[in-house]
Amino acid sequence: MNYYLPSRSTADGRYDTVVTPESAGWGYSGLKVLALEPSGTATFATGDAEALVLPLSGSCTVTCDGQTFEVQGRRNVFSRVTDFVYVPRDATVTVTSGSGGRFALPSARCERRLPARYGPAEAVPVELRGSGQASRQVNNFCTPETFEADKLIACEVITPGGNWSSFPPHKHDEEKEGEAELEEIYYFEVSDPAGFAWQRVYGTPDRPIEVSEEVRSGDVVVIPHGWHGPSAAAPGYDLYYLNVMAGPGQDRAWLISDDPAHGWVRSTWAPEDLDPRLPLSSTVEKEGTDAR
Repeated sequence: MNYYLPSRSTADGRYDTVVTPESAGWGYSGLKVLALEPSGTATFATGDAEALVLPLSGSCTVTCDGQTFEVQGRRNVFSRVTDFVYVPRDATVTVTSGSGGRFALPSARCERRLPARYGPAEAVPVELRGSGQASRQVNNFCTPETFEADKLIACEVITPGGNWSSFPPHKHDEEKEGEAELEEIYYFEVSDPAGFAWQRVYGTPDRPIEVSEEVRSGDVVVIPHGWHGPSAAAPGYDLYYLNVMAGPGQDRAWLISDDPAHGWVRSTWAPEDLDPRLPLSSTVEKEGTDAR
């Protein structure tokens, strides 16, 4: 199984990235990245999966179930916390962009059919997590506590250059006390075309897995099981990643277990030691914020 998917290695037509449960070899989580030219339109069926339309760059209009949603979007993933649209399973969805853009479509196979809904940027909780060089920003736009879905869990993490995130290394591959079984997709972007980061995944003796990869904009890492972290941003290059998670549990819960070799690090964190560069973005578009 190839757990590291370089940028555009899974491209298909208008989709720069295509990860399905079948291609990942699991049961629930999926991700597509739709690229639209100015005045471009794409129509797709959700099938047995709920999904989101989440702008990575650009704005769009989304129609679904007889409703039309205007999505302001953003210049890029570092410039603003974005609004988005939730679309249910068994639906036909049309995305149109006057100026063009790129739109993430995180998805999860599910049972319930919930209504299509708009998620305003102003309702997205921005969490500052960690401490010191493990400080990062988490945009919790579709987590169990913030937005209703049947199976899908998704969030964005922005890590300042030189910092580590997804640390301490953790896992969520078992249904047990304090842990949920969740398949996970990491989709990466870096603030400069020359920039890069590093992603680690490693397994347990009974479930081996090993990923140690330099990642760049558009790359994907799929994580069926095992400890994952750190996601380390090279100095000078801010790192963004979109997390997409889903699993078989009856409860939509995001519960993790730290690697016991490294979990002690959490006890050393103090709120006053948060990286002063954070937050790197808010619901207000930053003027002149472009990938350098």
